[in-house]
Amino acid sequence: MSKHYRKAIEALQLDLIRLQRGLRSSGKRLLVIFEGRDTAGKGGTIKAITESLDTRGYRVAALPKPSEAETTQWYFQRYVAHLPSAGEFVLFDRSWYNRAVVEPAMGFCSSTQYEAFLNAVPAFEKLLTDDGIILIKYWLAVDQVEQEKRFAERADDPLKRWKLSPVDLVARQKYAEMGRLRDVMIERTHARHAPWFVVDFNDQKRGRLNLIHHLLQQVPLHEEAVPAVKLPKLKGKPKTEQVTDRALWVPAAE
Repeated sequence: MSKHYRKAIEALQLDLIRLQRGLRSSGKRLLVIFEGRDTAGKGGTIKAITESLDTRGYRVAALPKPSEAETTQWYFQRYVAHLPSAGEFVLFDRSWYNRAVVEPAMGFCSSTQYEAFLNAVPAFEKLLTDDGIILIKYWLAVDQVEQEKRFAERADDPLKRWKLSPVDLVARQKYAEMGRLRDVMIERTHARHAPWFVVDFNDQKRGRLNLIHHLLQQVPLHEEAVPAVKLPKLKGKPKTEQVTDRALWVPAAE
């Protein structure tokens, strides 16, 4: 699938560039939430989406655990600062929905806080969409057998071990519980103005293609074509870089 994947993802990335241009010219605001199992592929999907975009037109919000001060604030407060401005595309790598699945499963919130959150979300998200934000929510699904393979790969790879946190190791044992909480979350927070969509990520590359293709269909915008550019002829002979002090040059790695 590698050759096909590269060709398909590049075509979708061109469509995403057109979408970004459409957002910018229309002033629309797009907010996409990525939730799902650990190892499902949230980070890789966000990277695939943003890889060719203009960095001035999108932001990725991946918030750490709340600070001591943030725990005393209105629950949604720290997320509000990351909402999109006119013409902007914001991607949440996990979001306020931590309180719907991870926090109750791990005992990080009380049952009262959990219930209050589920009651508050529909009204909160309605405020966002009534103000013009386009809100789309994805759950990336992966079976436990496949998830375990990916955990093992991370544990064995020094370049990926940083992705494994103590919370992840405990959460491995709570697959069924998190599935139950996910179902409650979707049932109580799915709405026409703020829909949930579930994407099969047992095959990550196929999952990325399906999700991006679907995302492009959900945004009611005219995609702006990327105009062709004709480079004018260079005047004079091409020059080389001339830095007077050669000691400033970084030496070639051996």
